[in-house]
Amino acid sequence: MVKVQQKKGGNTFWVALIGLAAVGAGALGYLASRQQATVVTLDPSLPKVAAEGYTLGRPDAPVEIIEFADYECPVCAQYAAVTDPDVRKRLVEPGLAKFTYYDFPLDMHPNTVSAMLAAACANDQGKYWEMHDRIYQGQLEWNTQATRNPRKVLAGYATELGLDAGAWERCFDERKHLPRIQASQQEALKRRLNGTPAFIVGDKLIPGNTTFDDLKALVDSAIARKQAAAPPTK
Repeated sequence: MVKVQQKKGGNTFWVALIGLAAVGAGALGYLASRQQATVVTLDPSLPKVAAEGYTLGRPDAPVEIIEFADYECPVCAQYAAVTDPDVRKRLVEPGLAKFTYYDFPLDMHPNTVSAMLAAACANDQGKYWEMHDRIYQGQLEWNTQATRNPRKVLAGYATELGLDAGAWERCFDERKHLPRIQASQQEALKRRLNGTPAFIVGDKLIPGNTTFDDLKALVDSAIARKQAAAPPTK
């Protein structure tokens, strides 16, 4: 597991990752391929998420699935490609759960903040999830291994999605939504998260990759607990 350390200076927030060399491709492969998730019960004294995420689904859904993720994280991209479509179709669309995504930028991924800004600026034009999906699909086109300047690739996605290019570019170049990204990063650290992706359902945390079955089991359990606690109808 990659550990993170927080440092604050002025208005700059950053995460220093310790032990990166020890992780390597083998550890990432293990996280991506494991079949059974490790579920951790969160400390009930932790505050509820205060940062502003991006939510998909009905506001009155009985359960919320929360993801803290980094666009440049390969395991996050694997979740987005393999598991997320099922979560949306089988949990979010039927109204069983809503899904909220929070940015958690890690310093090992220098281009991820640009991707987060790109998605946030697309959100201003009502196309956050379209940009979210396109960014993950094209991760190998804009990530740190591919380029030191991901703006051109990300701007291409904005054009591809039919956004107002001028408005998107002004938003991106002004780093308009950087405070929102920083707030989400700080929220992840306050919740003692130390890697991406991380999923929270109620008081349960799954650190690392997960499957649809893992998430559905937590959603079903949370719904059952709510139903059991509800007062009887007269």
